[in-house]
Amino acid sequence: MKKTILSLLLPLLALSPLTWAWQSSNEQVPLTPQEFRAVWIASVHNLDWPSKPGLSSRAQQSELLSILNKCAQLKINAIFLQVRPNADALYSSRYEPWSQWLNGSGVNPGYDPLAFAITQAHARGIEVHAWFNPFRAKANVNHHMASNHISLRRPDLMKRSGSVLLSDPGKSATRQHTMNVIMDVVKRYNIDGVHLDDYFYPYPAAGRAWSARSFPDGLTPSQRRDKINDFVSELYSNVKSEKPWVRVGISPFGIWRPGVPNGIEAGVDAYEHLACDAKKWIEKGWVDYLAPQLYWRCQPQKQSFPLLMKWWAAQNTRRPIWPGIATARIQSSEDPGRPASEIARQIQYSRSLAQCPPGQCFWSVNSILKNKGGIQSQLQQLYPSMAVPPPMPWSGKAIPARPTSLNAKNGANGVTINWQAADKAARKWVVMARNGRLWTALCILPGNQTTVTLPHSFLKNAQSIGVRAVGVFGDQGPAATVTQ
Repeated sequence: MKKTILSLLLPLLALSPLTWAWQSSNEQVPLTPQEFRAVWIASVHNLDWPSKPGLSSRAQQSELLSILNKCAQLKINAIFLQVRPNADALYSSRYEPWSQWLNGSGVNPGYDPLAFAITQAHARGIEVHAWFNPFRAKANVNHHMASNHISLRRPDLMKRSGSVLLSDPGKSATRQHTMNVIMDVVKRYNIDGVHLDDYFYPYPAAGRAWSARSFPDGLTPSQRRDKINDFVSELYSNVKSEKPWVRVGISPFGIWRPGVPNGIEAGVDAYEHLACDAKKWIEKGWVDYLAPQLYWRCQPQKQSFPLLMKWWAAQNTRRPIWPGIATARIQSSEDPGRPASEIARQIQYSRSLAQCPPGQCFWSVNSILKNKGGIQSQLQQLYPSMAVPPPMPWSGKAIPARPTSLNAKNGANGVTINWQAADKAARKWVVMARNGRLWTALCILPGNQTTVTLPHSFLKNAQSIGVRAVGVFGDQGPAATVTQ
């Protein structure tokens, strides 16, 4: 009887992960899928993170880790983290005070939120794009600010628009200060991108006819555009001179001008009112991508997502257009009854138009965390595998070498995979597994990590394991492989 039982167990023992033997191989591995999948994380008014001011550093970090874990689970590969909501900082800055949305204006939170976010996001294969509001000084004129806030140091630069206080973009001192702030972050932090929103000049007041005199700076709309165009051009040049691999992106209002394309209506003329000529920026190559805020449904036609997306896609002769998609409007007061399936249709439509690797950006993370309308299951269906952001051949090219000394060892807690970098070109690593003919990315790791232990459940049907490097510009190198 004992012999019979043993004979029955032998086939099962043979399949135990602990008996697998991994040997070096030389398989051809297809490129890891390329798609930009980003989400905005807003700090202003504590919209997304932190959930409220005054939380302990541990509570703030715990909230951010929950956000990053959910993004990793849904295979989102980039975040736009708002680090400068109103001329203040969610990082250690010599130019501006600590943000009021952390623990009060000028109050040190006890850690560096941006540094923490970068380390934790990169460990999960997620890029960090530092999001700056370029010219808003106070989200509300009644907010108390620290003594070194620009509104108190340079009141001569301030202009009020309704309840918001802005640093006048027409002043060279304003633009230089903003440039210094952004470049300080580029130089000191290991960010993957610089991201600007569209608040260059104030939006028209609701229910009031717009006039250039509404913002009393003495400039014409054309002169304002010239100032903003100079700023965008100089910012791009400065970032690329310092770190050419850092992406520069802007998220303009989703309609360039009313009537463009034909039949589109809007109460805001971004070109005239906001001094926002995004069409020129993409044509001149002053950005690495645009993320126009296409927050409307596919119907009706007056603000049609497909019509607008098609027009924007036609502008991408030099750089990609990755639409901003409003998950926040699922079942919302702004758009009652909008289903999460509307978001899925928009993702699929934007993919169908892409003349280069596609991408989507979601406003904002809070709606995804709350799983509004079941959006998480929609994203899981549309993102069945991990992807890496597409390369930027216009900024540079650096194809990493194949890693060396790849090996995998089975243990009680999982399979430990380690390798060595053949050069210093790796910005990140992709660990993959093959089941039949299908290669799937299992995890993405920062470039300074060359070992990982994966649970057996990740590899239970795997015949091969592969590891490849991704360079600073997004180029994928050849993979090293081991097989059973």
